[in-house]
Amino acid sequence: MSAEPARRTVRILTWTGIATGVIGGLLVTFPSVLPFGGPWVQLALGIATLVLAFRARKIGIAEIAGFDGRLSLFAALLGFLIVFFAGQVAFGILVDVANP
Repeated sequence: MSAEPARRTVRILTWTGIATGVIGGLLVTFPSVLPFGGPWVQLALGIATLVLAFRARKIGIAEIAGFDGRLSLFAALLGFLIVFFAGQVAFGILVDVANP
């Protein structure tokens, strides 16, 4: 892959990752928006954010000379935060279901 298609791919993956991260962050902040299945949707968005961010970083590091991956790193950190907070809630739900 040449540099220009790689830049476009990295840009698309990074901004899509940031968008999914912002949506997941809003759902973590306002959990009453999705009352049924909220933590599971949040976890899915957090994992999608991580996958997109690390895929962007992988392509950027391999294909682009002088790659500056601060935005994809921001998306990855956002994904970790979402998975952390949504995972706590999901684990609490699983514990409540297992111990009636």
